[in-house]
Amino acid sequence: MKQAFAASALLCCALAATAQSPRTQRTAVANGQSVYLRVGCFTCHGTVGHGGAAPRLAPNTLPLAGFTAWVRNGTPGWSIASGMPAFPTASLGDEDLADIRAYLASLPPPPAADDLPLLNP
Repeated sequence: MKQAFAASALLCCALAATAQSPRTQRTAVANGQSVYLRVGCFTCHGTVGHGGAAPRLAPNTLPLAGFTAWVRNGTPGWSIASGMPAFPTASLGDEDLADIRAYLASLPPPPAADDLPLLNP
């Protein structure tokens, strides 16, 4: 009887966690987009992370640990003309940084050049 109760309690907890995951992911992505735009990442990486003056970030985003290390440390010897500035925890919290990564990972890849009429005379 105790085993059956424990198993059903475990199942209920697992189902509750599963039911909350999509909402939590949507919230992380929405917050990540907001922070990405507010902090100014788009000025170099484009509004949807497909690059510009800086490298493409989406959709093949670094794992969270690597992404965090890169953002926290930036490019050594960074200047306005080259590299990336460091964003310490005081200016960009860990949760917001993880949400930015979730936003970037959620973005679709850019269209292929062959699919752009302007590039195909």
